[in-house]
Amino acid sequence: MITDLSQWTPRERPTNGPMTGRHVAIVPFDRAAHEDGLWTAFGGTATNDLLYHFGWPAMARAADLGAILKDINADGSFVTCVFTHPQTGKVVGMASYMRIDEKNGVCEVGCVAHGTPMARTPAATEAHYLMARRVFDELGYRRYEWKLNNPNQPSHRTARRLGFTFEGVFRQLEVRPYGNRDTAWYSMLDREWPVVRDAMERWLDPANFDAHGDQKRRLEEIRSDMHAGQA
Repeated sequence: MITDLSQWTPRERPTNGPMTGRHVAIVPFDRAAHEDGLWTAFGGTATNDLLYHFGWPAMARAADLGAILKDINADGSFVTCVFTHPQTGKVVGMASYMRIDEKNGVCEVGCVAHGTPMARTPAATEAHYLMARRVFDELGYRRYEWKLNNPNQPSHRTARRLGFTFEGVFRQLEVRPYGNRDTAWYSMLDREWPVVRDAMERWLDPANFDAHGDQKRRLEEIRSDMHAGQA
């Protein structure tokens, strides 16, 4: 397929400016405001286990996590979004825009960590819906990436569930504190986003949940049915 890019212009850089949904509110990372909340949401010293695949140095306290996030945001390599409860403001998780390439309209969502209060809840799906909507709908990016340490099976499952497409594994790409890193690559393209977006919106609709808060239809099922309808 040949894509006419004769009118293409570089995109603006995605920001972590506020985004608000029904289940989650996203705010810019601020060390003083968020390091303690993130540390607590990730389970204190259990943060090291949750973030194991990041390959970061071992952390003993909230200030260690805050210092890492401050440094990687200061040099521009990360734009960290903090996930909070929309009513209470309680910190529940984070993710970052990374590897931002404005010229080509490409960026990655990484440094993804869902604390216990948001893991496997509508807030987790909505957070990624809001972040992707900024990249595609607000800024017009062409490609959105998700990369992970290949043995990290939960991250593989999350990427696929959200609608990212597996592209392959870069073997022996890096040396990390845990040893070798084989990096698995996933992507979502602008032409794929409308179906992914609409499926997320249908899944997040209150009508998709019963009186106990359990989903009636899985996100993957909704998206599959939409693809079948287009065939």
